[in-house]
Amino acid sequence: MNQPTRIRVLCVDDHPLFREGIATVVDYEKDMQLVAMAATAKAAVEEFKKHQPDVTLMDLRLPDMSGIRAVASIRADFPEARIIMLTTFEGDVEVQQALAAGACGYLLKSTPREELIEVIRKIHLGRRHLPTAIVENLAEYFGSDSLSEREVDVLKCMAEGDRNRDIGERLSIAEETVKVHIKHIMFKLGAKDRTQAVAIGIRRGIIHI
Repeated sequence: MNQPTRIRVLCVDDHPLFREGIATVVDYEKDMQLVAMAATAKAAVEEFKKHQPDVTLMDLRLPDMSGIRAVASIRADFPEARIIMLTTFEGDVEVQQALAAGACGYLLKSTPREELIEVIRKIHLGRRHLPTAIVENLAEYFGSDSLSEREVDVLKCMAEGDRNRDIGERLSIAEETVKVHIKHIMFKLGAKDRTQAVAIGIRRGIIHI
């Protein structure tokens, strides 16, 4: 009698202990097996090509590039790839970017073991998954104006404590132009001052520190 085919899982995370924990959780399930692990985005792409797993657990923040870029790279060659972003962050911008790149689900690392296992099975069946808290977070900012690439650059400089003159020099733009960008940033984020704008930018995943 043939054994039922098990769900083949690839785990991508730069923390060895987390990878080992996922390995233990997955291999405990009779209908699953961990086929490979990777610590970087580059290794993730290579391991995916080699093993072509049924489901991939992809960390959002990796040392060489973002997990979102890794998802896009994998999906470019394997459009049917089923990938779950696994992260400690729930910023709406990063969730939107992950889904746009082709991720099928988004899970927080605080997710209970039982839920993680059920979501892997759910994604394997071709469905999608977003936690309620993340759906609510997305809804809160649905339709809001996104920052332009230049505005994100200015916000990053603000997060590093640069004055308007410093920002202008770093980005090769006039100080008056910097002031205009900051005005737009504050309006789009609904911030009262620079500090709040930076805090909102970090919380929503627009910038990282």
